[in-house]
Amino acid sequence: MPRSRAHEEFDRQVRVLAEKDYPGLSGLGADGFAALVKPLRDVAAGLADGGPWPEDDGGSPGRVPFVLVVTREVVPIEESMVRTALPRGRKPGFVDRSFEEGALPRFTATEETALPDPRAYLLAGVDRGEEFCGAVPADAMAAVRERGRTPLTIEEGIALVTLFPAALEKNKCFSLGGSRCGDRRVPALWISGRAPKLGWCWEGNPHTWLGMASAAARTAGEAG
Repeated sequence: MPRSRAHEEFDRQVRVLAEKDYPGLSGLGADGFAALVKPLRDVAAGLADGGPWPEDDGGSPGRVPFVLVVTREVVPIEESMVRTALPRGRKPGFVDRSFEEGALPRFTATEETALPDPRAYLLAGVDRGEEFCGAVPADAMAAVRERGRTPLTIEEGIALVTLFPAALEKNKCFSLGGSRCGDRRVPALWISGRAPKLGWCWEGNPHTWLGMASAAARTAGEAG
């Protein structure tokens, strides 16, 4: 297949993860990490060769055709989160202390989320969901599902901010309803101290600065 814009974008995303030491953190090394994500390259071209991408005229920083997601089975959340940053920001992202000891591992992908691969896959048609700013999170999640879309997981939110830092903006942050732990808490990414923060909010409490991120689909291709 000829090299396409989608191929170029996929390769850029892989380079960003490599620059942030995902191969080393995963224990796979450069060759092993490349082998893990390589099957997704041509899948990406089939998803979104035409864009629009955030940098296009009329593009939005809150909408992305696809994002390469590497899960906690490959790189721990604490390690991937600290490798996020705001555009031109120097302060690393962090996990909020509101996650009591042992809580974060319990926030896993919901059954309906149905990850196509436990380690790496593509998230298609990503939207940070700023239209839901000020909405009750439980209502926002219901609206997302009624549209045939799916709320993002913690790893997917981190991937979005890692690969598209401009997606996280003041007053346009987002909840991640695809990861839950069985109680009323909904994980979310917002800005604190000029850095991305992974925290949580109650499913019944609206915030004017928190939307509900969602995607059209997840895919790992025919082999996923």
